[in-house]
Amino acid sequence: MADSYLGTSPLLKPSSLYTFPFTFSPFSGSPRSLSFSFMASNCSSARHCNCSPTSSSTTHQPSILVFSGGTAFNGVVEELKNLTTRVAHVLPVSDDGGSTAEIVRVLGMVKSSSPFYSVSFLFGTLYLCSLNCYVNGFVPLFSFCIILYACFLATRMKDRKVDREYLGGPAVGDIRSRCLRLSDQSTSEARAVRILLGHRLPLDPRRAKSEWYEIVEGSHELWQDVSKPYRETIRAFLAYFQDQILRRSDERFCFSNGSIGNFFFAGARIFFQSLDAAIFLFSRVSEIPAESFVLPVISTNERLTLGCELLDGTVIRGQNEISHPTHGSMQPIDKDASSAPALPSRIKRIFYMSSEGSNLLHEVFPTVNPTVLEQLRSVDCIVFGMGSLFTSICPSLVLLGVGETISSQSCPKVLLLNGTHDRETSGLSASCFVTATTDALNRTYGDPHNCLKNPPNKYVNTLLVPKNGQIPVDIESLASQGIFNVVTVDSFHDSKLGVLFDPKSLIQALSNLLTDERA
Repeated sequence: MADSYLGTSPLLKPSSLYTFPFTFSPFSGSPRSLSFSFMASNCSSARHCNCSPTSSSTTHQPSILVFSGGTAFNGVVEELKNLTTRVAHVLPVSDDGGSTAEIVRVLGMVKSSSPFYSVSFLFGTLYLCSLNCYVNGFVPLFSFCIILYACFLATRMKDRKVDREYLGGPAVGDIRSRCLRLSDQSTSEARAVRILLGHRLPLDPRRAKSEWYEIVEGSHELWQDVSKPYRETIRAFLAYFQDQILRRSDERFCFSNGSIGNFFFAGARIFFQSLDAAIFLFSRVSEIPAESFVLPVISTNERLTLGCELLDGTVIRGQNEISHPTHGSMQPIDKDASSAPALPSRIKRIFYMSSEGSNLLHEVFPTVNPTVLEQLRSVDCIVFGMGSLFTSICPSLVLLGVGETISSQSCPKVLLLNGTHDRETSGLSASCFVTATTDALNRTYGDPHNCLKNPPNKYVNTLLVPKNGQIPVDIESLASQGIFNVVTVDSFHDSKLGVLFDPKSLIQALSNLLTDERA
């Protein structure tokens, strides 16, 4: 179980893997030798979630930023690599279903007002930066950083008041899913790590708990092709996550259908007290391309709750209740387009609300991740991905600064139209999708002091449509919005999800668009 993680991971290669032992135990009151292994490279920041400089072979590739959720766009990620690996994937952190909901339920606690948490992020970042110091030969500075971090951790474990932090944190399921899709598959070990971190536990609670213990203890068959350095690195954070669960004896954690990748991610985020650091680590473990960025649209350690206001004034709390109501069930979410009942009224707007809020009076205004704005200013193309329009795409668009930045760019801005209606978009036409995107970026129905008045074609200038899709393409209405470039792309039919883009045809259409832009 959690207490079974001990020992030092051996070095794999002196130039690529380093082991940093220090006296610290997250599992008991007495100190013991514990070490973590990290893939180390020459990097200056963890915020971009990669740590290798862009190679000269990729500098000629087009750069793309994609707003998407964690499911629909995953189907074309592999094919997109053939066009370019210089892609910034911007993902929401407001999902509240599945194992994410269970992590929040058990580990979510009232946040302490102590300034300790600001210091926590500082030292978590300091620890990661120390890796770079070590690689570049700055051993004294490296040693100083490690000593400070070790003292910080020792203090943390002695201060029981610190346990009142909000450990549930932001949703990481979409980020984990995208990292795995981007992960390396060139070796048997890389594939084994991907399978491990993408594994879900059984639905039966007893079987799920039993299998979880086998994984944490390192005896499960999923570890078979994973080398000891990788295994001990991953197990360290799984064990740390287990320790945090055991500390909350008043709540029993349900492992049913739990994601191992989510548990690893949560363990890393809690340990470092930094979402960016957790993504950095996860990206290194899963070995995503060095030029690919996986960016949370909001960089936070706190839980974020999505709210939805309908045209009839109804307010719905929580992403899952908006898109795929489960009524608290731990069963896998059925994303069949026809599985959920229609909403009583069309969606007016999406907004963020406090974790305990239930109406418009509890609206909050989180700050966009500044790295997202930096990327928007420099990419060759901006893509609004297909998927759940209001709960996967719009949560990234309604934040202050996003609309301003996108409207100021002159690059191709592409909306990928869904092939099938869902609970959120029942009855909408193509121009309605554009209107919803525009309203989110303009923050039309929010605070009037923060509203923009930009026309639709400042945000969308190209529409890619799946062939034989169910969404009506109203060409005249699109033209009135200033959108004249409408391209039909080959598609295929999925028995559960309906009409979907053919990945090769979609990426070819993007490639043609970028080629025409450069000509």
